[in-house]
Amino acid sequence: MQKSFRIALALLVLIAVAPLLDGCHTTAGVGRDISSGGNALTSSAVKHTP
Repeated sequence: MQKSFRIALALLVLIAVAPLLDGCHTTAGVGRDISSGGNALTSSAVKHTP
């Protein structure tokens, strides 16, 4: 009985933590996208400066 309780508890913890770990990658991806957009804007401004 003790072993099945530990397994169930471990699975519950993993399920609870999974969205938090996935959110880190999503936030990092958004940061890269924003940075890439900023770099493109800066490049365009430099290229079109008289």
